[in-house]
Amino acid sequence: YQRRVHGHKVMRGIVPVVMAGILGIYGLIVSVIIVSAIKAPYAPGAGFVHLGAGLSAGAASLAAGYAIGIVGDCCCFAYAKTDKIFVAMILMLIFSEALGLYGLIVALLMNGVASKFGCTKE
Repeated sequence: YQRRVHGHKVMRGIVPVVMAGILGIYGLIVSVIIVSAIKAPYAPGAGFVHLGAGLSAGAASLAAGYAIGIVGDCCCFAYAKTDKIFVAMILMLIFSEALGLYGLIVALLMNGVASKFGCTKE
């Protein structure tokens, strides 16, 4: 008895992995923006705002990655049995990814607030 390998199911099963990889790019974006905004007289208040920005992006990406992992694990096994679950899996993955996107938005807003401490280039 030999199982058949369905190529389209294998490629669709990689979707959670790709979406989890996007979360790492969010952290890279935040770090590049923060580092490019720093100039020589660096106020301690600005450092704490930048730390909070990085932590917000990191914690949100951690939560999103955990959610994507759970959804990806359950839905990929279900998708192997039936094709009808794929749309529901994509919707759950999109809403899980939105958690990381919210953290990115908060980090960008916090970086904008750091200019009040006199630490960003003008």
